Amino acid sequence: LLEFGIVVHSVVIVLGMGASQNPCTIRSLVAALCFHQLFEGMGLGGSILQAEYATTMKAIMVFFFAVTTPFGIASGIGLSNVYSESSPTVLIVVGILNAALAGLLNYMALVDLLASDFMGPRFQSNPKLQGFAYVAVLLGAGGMSLLAKWA
Repeated sequence: LLEFGIVVHSVVIVLGMGASQNPCTIRSLVAALCFHQLFEGMGLGGSILQAEYATTMKAIMVFFFAVTTPFGIASGIGLSNVYSESSPTVLIVVGILNAALAGLLNYMALVDLLASDFMGPRFQSNPKLQGFAYVAVLLGAGGMSLLAKWA
């Protein structure tokens, strides 16, 4: 579910970037996309390593994460002649997809990624680690919010 949400989310975001004709939009999306992919990759990579899948399945998951961004950009460039960023239909579809995927990714981040780490015995028995982890989560959420406001 996490992999699906990340893959579709990445395609939707970069599809708009590939279809965009505005250099300001492209610059801000490239900056946001670099940070976004970095942190998504770290989170997904950690969960892929912890998952008890066969090596082939892990390789397939990594492959799909790696190709979604270039695929979305290429699709956006290909659709740039028929895709209008300001079309009401496009705005509604992209808005609904982004909202649904953001909810899915928030759920997966809180329930699958953070909860499993925060509820482990090593974490629960170390108050210093708990404090550091809570501060790191708040700084990460604040940094991503700041990045979203800037982009």
